Amino acid sequence: MKAYRAAILRFADDHAAVYEEDGLLVVAPDASGRQRVKAVGAWHELAPQYAHLKVAHLPGRILAPGFVDMHIHCPQVDVIGSPADGLLPWLENYTFPQEARFADPAHAAEVAAFFLDELARNGVTTALAFATSHPASVNALFEAAEARSLRLITGKCLMDRHSPDGVRDETEQSLIDTEALIQRWHGRGRLGYAITPRFAPSCSDAQLRGAGELAAKYPDVWVQSHVAENHDEIAWVRSLYPEARSYLAVYEQFGLLRPRSVYAHCIHFDDTDRALMRASGAAAAISPTSNLFLGSGFFDYEGADRVGFAYGLASDVGGGTSFSPFHTMLAAYYVGREGHSKTGLSLKPQQLWWQHTAGAAQALGLGGVVGNLQPGCEADFVVLNPAATPLLARKTALAASLDELLFAMIVLGDDRLIECTVVSQALAALPTMKPIQDLPT
Repeated sequence: MKAYRAAILRFADDHAAVYEEDGLLVVAPDASGRQRVKAVGAWHELAPQYAHLKVAHLPGRILAPGFVDMHIHCPQVDVIGSPADGLLPWLENYTFPQEARFADPAHAAEVAAFFLDELARNGVTTALAFATSHPASVNALFEAAEARSLRLITGKCLMDRHSPDGVRDETEQSLIDTEALIQRWHGRGRLGYAITPRFAPSCSDAQLRGAGELAAKYPDVWVQSHVAENHDEIAWVRSLYPEARSYLAVYEQFGLLRPRSVYAHCIHFDDTDRALMRASGAAAAISPTSNLFLGSGFFDYEGADRVGFAYGLASDVGGGTSFSPFHTMLAAYYVGREGHSKTGLSLKPQQLWWQHTAGAAQALGLGGVVGNLQPGCEADFVVLNPAATPLLARKTALAASLDELLFAMIVLGDDRLIECTVVSQALAALPTMKPIQDLPT
């Protein structure tokens, strides 16, 4: 067992933040050797019970759950920050040419290593990620995640039509490759597979039908795709599927809406779409920096909560403009304010933080496993230094409430706020981080 004394942030079942200014986190290995939270709470209450343990005391630091990124593209690392008039031109001019390079296993491995180190540097310990249409890109990403003990879900991109040479795959072979990758990687350690149609226009009916059959055959794998992101994209889907009630309904007809199905964006929905998400158990990955950057629109928080379906936050790099969960949470705050100007919706700091940790984990079907520091959770956590920059130190010192403290970190935070990222498998800092035992005590 290991014990850490610091301020501790975690979340209750009602989504409210629980904060101990002087807390104790005790972790212990399970039968598989994976470290899990054994006890957490106020120092004065727990210390007598664990007096026999050597305690790592981290004054001035906050231990918080590792962040969960529900939608991100590994092969778009080098696409981030590319100018474009909108989604479809951005894909054509930047994304597809970069993704074609992932046919080379050496390039795929180099980018995968950088990508995962960048996630860890920003405090992300669980991610649902896109690879490319090349099996080599999936293998490289899984191999790199396994070496770092990160919890990663990814899959081969399916795209057998309306795609350029170099990224377009062949229908039958793409499904054979997908099943082989499921059998090789899904459930291996902390790894999970996601059946990954890029989006409806890029997949033939036969490919979508095959993807749905695999989703039925392997019910514990994930499904990930995009839906209702951009008006031009929606018009394109309508021309391809004129009989479908909506863009989302296209996925339903192929058996791709179910628990563990995650659809990025979900911006241009009506209440029938929202009810379909709720009834199917599918979840939305909200990608505010991407939606603002590409001018796609605003996620409707009011509609999602009124009808009631699962959602969480995502960076969507490279349409998204930052790996940082703090930048994503701040952009979600803007979306809440500007996208709901008539109702005056203001997302609270605790809500924003929950959406990128415990809420995102719950939307992925991993509630109680990651995204929180409650007993039984895997011990993925970040060490935050709220005095990491002069402005942060000044502002957080003035915080008179938990909401003020969290909001100051959301608005002013970036990767410098993450002093260390720790994952449960080895309970050791990741390669880009300072080891937790070397932090000032």
